[in-house]
Amino acid sequence: MKELFKRFKQTGILVIGDLMVDRYIWGKVRRISPEAPVPVVEVTSEDLLLGGAANVAHNILSLGGRVYVAGTVGTDYMGKILIDRFRESGIGTDGIVIDKDRPTTVKTRVIAHSQQVVRFDKEMKSDISPATLSLIVDYVKTCLPDIKGIIISDYSKGLITRALIKRILDLTDSKKIVSVDPKIGHFNFYNGVSLITPNVNEASFGAGIDIVDEKSLISAGKTLLKKLRCKAVILTRGDEGMSLFEKSGKVTHISTCAREVYDVSGAGDTVIAAITLSHSAGATLREAAIIGNHAAGVVVGKVGTAVATQEEILESMKACKQ
Repeated sequence: MKELFKRFKQTGILVIGDLMVDRYIWGKVRRISPEAPVPVVEVTSEDLLLGGAANVAHNILSLGGRVYVAGTVGTDYMGKILIDRFRESGIGTDGIVIDKDRPTTVKTRVIAHSQQVVRFDKEMKSDISPATLSLIVDYVKTCLPDIKGIIISDYSKGLITRALIKRILDLTDSKKIVSVDPKIGHFNFYNGVSLITPNVNEASFGAGIDIVDEKSLISAGKTLLKKLRCKAVILTRGDEGMSLFEKSGKVTHISTCAREVYDVSGAGDTVIAAITLSHSAGATLREAAIIGNHAAGVVVGKVGTAVATQEEILESMKACKQ
């Protein structure tokens, strides 16, 4: 794994997806409001973090990879914050389209005593304009010589459309790894991608099979492989680990280590980042899935949108004797 990790710094990954800001408002609850039966949160601090596809990019960077980003933000304050955070982290912003007709997507979570009290979202879900799509595609073209893989991070906020994915697949022509973190309702967009990382609910929807046991899980995984004509399906199963379905017909179940879970926010971002970077750097699908499994285990042990590092993944492997 150490030898593989050394190759990360020469491995370029382009992340295309719904960029967002994860806003965390931290506080304490001491009383119930006299105006309504709701808690009064006394705010103690606030964090603005990279979320959605931006968190995927942050994870690639944290793991030591070279990252490129394509997406949109608004002309608002949060859009400026997101671009500033990218630049502070050393992530280029040439692929970010500033769209005056769309707000920057912001998910605001209010946390009191390590428990989420409420979440409210500011977003626009309508498809991006043809002009914005063309700018995104132009940026993809400029990145192709420098990248080995593309991650499509679909949060159903309007950037990922059938037309965009078709243009990306036409440009790559099976010469790059194209992986997708999917969204319910968009599975018919993903036909022909390299690999996909649905959770159980997403896989159930995409395959049209209610996953209730191992038999139905295997059936759903194989159905998605055939339906989407992809190289692999990596089905994430929370505390039960992952199941890898390969085009050859091989199915591999990867268990997770017992650990305390504080927050699952962004775990899917970490999974797709670690798996795509690892596979693009030369890891087998099984090796990449194991790395992704440990990376997810690292971030769910942290509160808030988080990233994993090479050192944390190696420590997790040692602890689990894998």
